[in-house]
Amino acid sequence: MNTAPDWITTPVTAGLLRGALDLEHTERGVLPHRLPARARQQIPDAQLAMAQSQPSGVRLVFRTRATAVELDVVATKRVYAGAPSRPDGVYELLVDGRLAGRASVSDGDTLTVDMASGTAQTRTGPVETLRFTGLSREEKDVEIWLPHDETTRLVSLRTDAPVHTPPPSGRKVWLHHGSSISHGSDAATPTGTWPAVAAASGGVELINLGFGGSALLDPFTARAMRDTPADLISLKIGINLVNTDAMRLRASGPALHGFLDTLRDGHPTAPLLVVSPIHCPIHENTPGPCALDLRAMAEGRLRFVATGDPAQTAAGKLTLAVIRDELARIIRQRAATDPNLHHLDGLALYGEADHAELPLPDALHPDPAAHRRIGERFARLAFAAGGPFAARGAG
Repeated sequence: MNTAPDWITTPVTAGLLRGALDLEHTERGVLPHRLPARARQQIPDAQLAMAQSQPSGVRLVFRTRATAVELDVVATKRVYAGAPSRPDGVYELLVDGRLAGRASVSDGDTLTVDMASGTAQTRTGPVETLRFTGLSREEKDVEIWLPHDETTRLVSLRTDAPVHTPPPSGRKVWLHHGSSISHGSDAATPTGTWPAVAAASGGVELINLGFGGSALLDPFTARAMRDTPADLISLKIGINLVNTDAMRLRASGPALHGFLDTLRDGHPTAPLLVVSPIHCPIHENTPGPCALDLRAMAEGRLRFVATGDPAQTAAGKLTLAVIRDELARIIRQRAATDPNLHHLDGLALYGEADHAELPLPDALHPDPAAHRRIGERFARLAFAAGGPFAARGAG
């Protein structure tokens, strides 16, 4: 006869989380953040506030003999007026590093965004329960990867056997910052984002500070990275500088120098890899800003277009081609006195030939197959023999 498990409830604390820089206690559970409280106080817009609360790379990690695990959550479902419905966020269960289950919740709070007017409304929704059953009775390492693109409050963790904080893994910590592509936009699962794919291949612990629309060389992000313990650091910069039309060539170089100076204040000798943008046809030679393609939206498709004038590059407007040249120049200059500073051309991760085979579905973000390709190539170029992170991926 089947009987209900004798559940043990374990508080969700920072000791059970990896990949988050802060844990906020709310009336409806704890909310992982990927920027610390001081940085969040300086965030100038709702886009970054939302992006940093989406737990890309954040996972619950514990040891247990449990055969069943339940996790109560409040997910924030995003609805964009006039755009196609978004898929539910995916939670992935890994046992001893191997995928053992996937689940989603269909309800929760709802954030409705009207991108045309710039307004947003929130509706409060219910707590939902995820269940993973049929696990072995052996002691094992369990990870629950949270949805990379869905803000999630963690309300309660229940198991049918005690939970223990795992011992240190001995793996090196890789701290990465980038745009929505690093965040995982259009990846299907949290372990399918390109940084997660690369981290698994490289045998490192990932802290992913990829923020959709917000890789803009913000000083508070640089300080957060400066103050975060890490063995390996990377910065993938460029696409948001172009598609937000946030700065001109004159400002971008000093801003990058300042960002790197801050990183070096906290990590003076760590391998530091600066990665330029992947191939993106709409912005290769056309400046921003980027905008929604209204004609595609009328047809129920999400697609982006570049609205700048290519002739304005002569006046300092940025394109991806301009950014790649500038990044290569600055890193070459700084590397003369910083032997642990390295450069990687983003076209080696995803170039024109890759776009012909695996085009960007919305003209801006890679699909799941392209995420995997980018992650595998990054691992080969960064972690393998001869790469800037070589022989440092495993402790």
